[in-house]
Amino acid sequence: MTLMIRDFRPADAEAASAAYSAGRPHLLMTPDAVRWTVANAAPDQHYRLLVAELDGRVVGTARCTVHADSSTKGQGSANASVLPGYRGRGVGGALLTAAEQHLAAHGVSRVHAWVDDEPEARTFAAHRGYLAGRSAHFAHLDLTAALRPVPELPPGVELRTAADFLDDPHPIYLLDIEGTGDEPGELDSADQGYQEWLTAIWGRPDLDRDLTTVAVLDGRPAAFAAVHSDGARRYWSAFTTTGAEYRGRGLAKLAKTHSLHRARAAGFTDAYTSNDATNAPMLAINAWLGYERCASEWKYTRELS
Repeated sequence: MTLMIRDFRPADAEAASAAYSAGRPHLLMTPDAVRWTVANAAPDQHYRLLVAELDGRVVGTARCTVHADSSTKGQGSANASVLPGYRGRGVGGALLTAAEQHLAAHGVSRVHAWVDDEPEARTFAAHRGYLAGRSAHFAHLDLTAALRPVPELPPGVELRTAADFLDDPHPIYLLDIEGTGDEPGELDSADQGYQEWLTAIWGRPDLDRDLTTVAVLDGRPAAFAAVHSDGARRYWSAFTTTGAEYRGRGLAKLAKTHSLHRARAAGFTDAYTSNDATNAPMLAINAWLGYERCASEWKYTRELS
């Protein structure tokens, strides 16, 4: 058995995508998104995609990055994925060691990682010195079944898509940054500027601008439901938020419901979403829409010495 840890090559995109989602259909990462992420990461993030090659076959990856846009310095993330049939052979450990060394070399003192809520995965993280924190839940919605009807539009509200903002997405940026600041978690993106957002968020190849729905009130974006997709069958709720002054009016529910109906009409069959376990408002919306929990994960952290 010959195991080699190396940097990603564009030709690895299909295999890297498979390693990410194999056995985890609730995760969506297209080969185009893999290539794009490596090519477009901001220099100060020191993003690196490591590949585990076992006897000539790519069987796992590790995605590691410095959280340069966080107001708390010294933060980074490392997330490893290994094909189910190749686990327990030291592949994940080798990937994670290489990722931690890379992050430490760029000043990271605390590493964050999301770990599947499975005994083997949690034991692996604990043995590597990671401590469990908060949890998040994934949920699935069958788009071939009946959907909730789209709520009536409140007075003054109209629904648009992200495609309507191609000439000037700055209003979407402002709403996104405001909502991100309210997300549960240990990290923030307080320093993310507009140009970086255009690349990191707006420029993603899997951002489905036709399905991403924006609720506009009196000419101003008030809420949106952002969508990533594989362009054919699988739909992923990337982020849903409402501006602080517009909350409590059902705008997020309206945008998300409308988006799901259009996804179904376009032939999509499976919708997935993820929420922090403490995010009661979005959990309630997803339950109302008919999503059913299909998996969970835990946030683990490790202090690097």
